[in-house]
Amino acid sequence: MALAKLSSIDNPRSGERGFSLLEVLVASTIMAVSLTTLAQLFVMSTNANHSAKTTTYTAILAQQKMEQLRGLAWGFDNLGLPITDISTNIAKVPEEPTGGTGLAPGGSVGQSVTGYCDYVDMNGNSLGTGPAPVAGTVYIRRWAVEPLPTDPNNTLVLQVLVTRFRNRGAADTAVGTARMPDEARIISVKTRKAT
Repeated sequence: MALAKLSSIDNPRSGERGFSLLEVLVASTIMAVSLTTLAQLFVMSTNANHSAKTTTYTAILAQQKMEQLRGLAWGFDNLGLPITDISTNIAKVPEEPTGGTGLAPGGSVGQSVTGYCDYVDMNGNSLGTGPAPVAGTVYIRRWAVEPLPTDPNNTLVLQVLVTRFRNRGAADTAVGTARMPDEARIISVKTRKAT
């Protein structure tokens, strides 16, 4: 009996077990899959954050343009005659009292029409208008002014679309303009009011 106790004291490893090669491989595989999944989630969250930032910025740019359009004169004078601002140039910043289209019907959110679009740089500064983007363009703002078919003399439908400067492919069609990811589209109605 004393001899048996002595042999276990001399060999401290007799009661311990190590890891087998199979256990090490399984653990390594689980770790590799976990890290790969974590890396993919990190990339996905980075892309989602960038997309959210772009969408928020385009929404702000669209709201700025809509506020400019809604701020133009569209009402009645003291004699009850209609007043319509059709000359303010809101394609320039600061806006100019003449040389623009104001609330004259026209424009398109599906294509760039001079007087109804402006090009914006990465800091939100307007670079001007024209049929084609100018150097430094990051965002394109397009707007359309259309009389409401049921009340064309007193009600306008205003649309603003802000998109990144890129090829929109089939999103711009003659039938309609689809909103793509990272874009903002605002539609509003403006009615004549006494001034």
